[in-house]
Amino acid sequence: MNYSIALVPGDGIGPEVCSKAVEALETAGDKYGHIFNFVELEAGGCAIDSTGEPLPAATLDAARQCDALLLGAVGGPKWETLHGDKRPERALLGLRAGLGVFANLRPASLLPQLKDACPLKDEVLIASNEQGKATFDLLIVRELTGGIYFGERGRDGDGKAPDGSAYDTERYNRAEIERVLRVGYDAARKRRKKLTLVDKANVLESSRFWREITQEMAVGYKDIETNYLYVDNCAMQLVRAPGQFDVVVTSNLFGDILSDEASVISGSIGMLASASIGEIPTGHKYPAGMYEPIHGSAPDIAGRDLANPLAAILSAAMMLRYSFGLLKEAAAIEAAVTKVLDSGLRTKDIASRVKTGANEKIVGTKEMAAAVIKALENE
Repeated sequence: MNYSIALVPGDGIGPEVCSKAVEALETAGDKYGHIFNFVELEAGGCAIDSTGEPLPAATLDAARQCDALLLGAVGGPKWETLHGDKRPERALLGLRAGLGVFANLRPASLLPQLKDACPLKDEVLIASNEQGKATFDLLIVRELTGGIYFGERGRDGDGKAPDGSAYDTERYNRAEIERVLRVGYDAARKRRKKLTLVDKANVLESSRFWREITQEMAVGYKDIETNYLYVDNCAMQLVRAPGQFDVVVTSNLFGDILSDEASVISGSIGMLASASIGEIPTGHKYPAGMYEPIHGSAPDIAGRDLANPLAAILSAAMMLRYSFGLLKEAAAIEAAVTKVLDSGLRTKDIASRVKTGANEKIVGTKEMAAAVIKALENE
């Protein structure tokens, strides 16, 4: 089979980790008889430098013609003083809206090889795990194309004057909430059949709307245990009892924050992949999607062979699974990553916080990726 993939390396460490994900995809293609055609596109800070726009129209048009999109990272201090609509991060919002990907799937689990990199004590992990194990495995389903990131915004008056003000508006309609909840409930059916809605219904009218719709939809998912948590309580529960969670569904803003918190207790933000998916187009079996590591551009380590490529490589595996239906190929990439971690190789961000006597060896971006490729070839 032939697949076309829009490739947006972006800024900072984006090009470094994206290139390693491409190598993993090409290796899987060679091994299993697939051809991946990559269309490299500009978005983010690099696009601002060359075109003046964070998301050139040509980039979005080309991305829409591809089967899926793989992104590295965008942003950096070089562009922080630009107006909000001209900042690199607007490229992410534009791609998500333009591609119609409304549900962001961010799995967070504690791999046994990285337990010593987790900041939580074993007794904390064990206390909330149904099997009494020092681990957790959760999926955050974040609404991606609505809410405060896409709402009306602006400034009134002179920002320096005492009466100057700025505002951002949180707004959701029923269809936006229902479709992301369906993704969450469908995911819960394939996992441990528990769904937690995270909101701020004690304060926000938009959150009360989320909760009302969830209560309505829960009637049609009686096989799923539905729970509700305020976002501040959820943030606390993630660090005191993460094993209680299975699928967490929440708004754009809350999901952005909570998934970053979940990445830290997983050992490192450099390990977390993500998939952003939309509706399944007519005549297709799988949705188009946008895939990216959640670690950001990390400009302070860009070009220094320090970035962890595993989140990008695992994002490529998610692409194979969700957009192409290549389950065997996705599992092979994930198994290769596991094998390399079992061997003791670590980038600096996932090295143990304490000396454990394990045979850990700290390596750079290139060596870590090369080890994954070798393991994939031999898988």
